[in-house]
Order: sequence, then structure tokens, then C-alpha cells
Amino acid sequence: MPPRKRRKIDHKPKSSSKTSSQDNKDTPTYSHWLMKSEPESRIEKGIDVKFGITELKAEPNQTACWDGVRNYQARNFMRDQMRVGHKAFFYHSNCKEPGIAGIVEIVKESYPDHTQFDSKDPHYDSSSKKDNPKWFMVDVKFVRMLKRFIPLSELKALHLEHKSTGGALQNMALFTRARLSVQPVTKEEFDFVVSLEGKKK
Repeated sequence: MPPRKRRKIDHKPKSSSKTSSQDNKDTPTYSHWLMKSEPESRIEKGIDVKFGITELKAEPNQTACWDGVRNYQARNFMRDQMRVGHKAFFYHSNCKEPGIAGIVEIVKESYPDHTQFDSKDPHYDSSSKKDNPKWFMVDVKFVRMLKRFIPLSELKALHLEHKSTGGALQNMALFTRARLSVQPVTKEEFDFVVSLEGKKK
């Protein structure tokens, strides 16, 4: 598959911790995720890093590698917990109206992210070595668009409401771990968000 050029909103890592979640037996396991990407054009190092859900749909087999993640915790989720068959929300970020656009499926488990070795790529990391790669990625496949786009503003209002009522979104990582471009989603959260697509706003 040809390299994909896109931005994941993680910026540079805030911690040098590389501890695998598999080393911690108390770490919860997940089978649903939220993955952020930018649907609007932005030029970095001469490359347009735009990659929204319509770009994924246009890929061969509607499948692409999810490269460019440069946050250790987000990397660990992909490397240690994502499995073939897991579902994820495709979230549009850093755009006029951020929110959840559709659903994708993990179709290939983690392997080294090629962009870390490419000095011309915006996500190049000179400290990463091919015999000891630092960054990993997975392959995702388009499943479907949501029946309607679920904007961040709607999710945020529900999160605040659920914090008082004990609803499904009270602890959603989108609000408690907002900076992460790859976030865990509980099955309860995933099912609740999907239920919103049939409700008119």
C-alpha cells in the first residue's frame, strides 16, 4: 500500500514512557475505539495531510494504514490492544465542525509505521531505528458513514448531562483524554453514539 500522508492531532509525545499495556494486568481491554484525522487541507513539509473519511472510501478496497501517530499512549492502544475485527469511530478533527463521521474496522494489527523513517514525511522521527521502531500503525477499512454526522457540540452537551445523570457518555475519553488521536470507547458508549444517528437535531 502506498504511504498515506495525514495528521493525527497528537503533536509530539509528552512522555517517554514505553510501557506496554500488556504488562499491566489491571489495564482494561477494549474492542471499540475512536480515531481522529483531519478532513481539511493542511500543508506540512510540502505535503497535503488531509485525510477524511471520503479519502478512506476512495482508497483501494476502502482500506488504508493509520500512520503518523506520535503519542505513546495512543501508540500503545494501537500496538497492544487493537485486534482485527474491532470497530472504531472515524472522527473528523481540527476542522470547522469536528465530530464523528462514520465507522471503520481494524483489518490488520500493528506493524511499524513507515513514516517514522522517511525524512521527507511530516511525521519523520530521527530517533527511531528500523531494527527498533518506536511508532506503530494499523490498517483500517471503511464500514459505513453514520446516517448523520454527530458533531462534537452535541456529544459535549450529552457528556455534561450524563455526568449529572449517570448516562453512557459520563466518562467518555473524548472529554477525559481529549488530546489523544486514538482513544478507547466502551461498548456502552459506542452503542449509545450509534443510537444518536437516527435522532434528528
